[in-house]
Amino acid sequence: MHRIVLCCAAGMSTSMLVNKMKAEAQTRALALEIYAVPVAEFERELPQADVILLGPQVKYEAPRLAAIAEPQGKAVAVIEMTDYGMMRGAAVLDKALALIRR
Repeated sequence: MHRIVLCCAAGMSTSMLVNKMKAEAQTRALALEIYAVPVAEFERELPQADVILLGPQVKYEAPRLAAIAEPQGKAVAVIEMTDYGMMRGAAVLDKALALIRR
């Protein structure tokens, strides 16, 4: 089972997006674990994650976090502002799956 972790400022604002992504994964019959954590927990979650997506509010952290994740072969990407704002769970799920498959 693949694990998709969303990181935001406090781990709360992405909960709605996580729910949308879970619903979309269920519709597609995909066995995925998707959850949100505060960006402060990034390094603790990294070993278990297949991909980590950052909320737009913490995109400034992307270069630093990508540098930490790269030696472990883990992908880190920023969620598009419009996908995040519109809670487009399907689009964000597609982005995560593309990063896992690379």
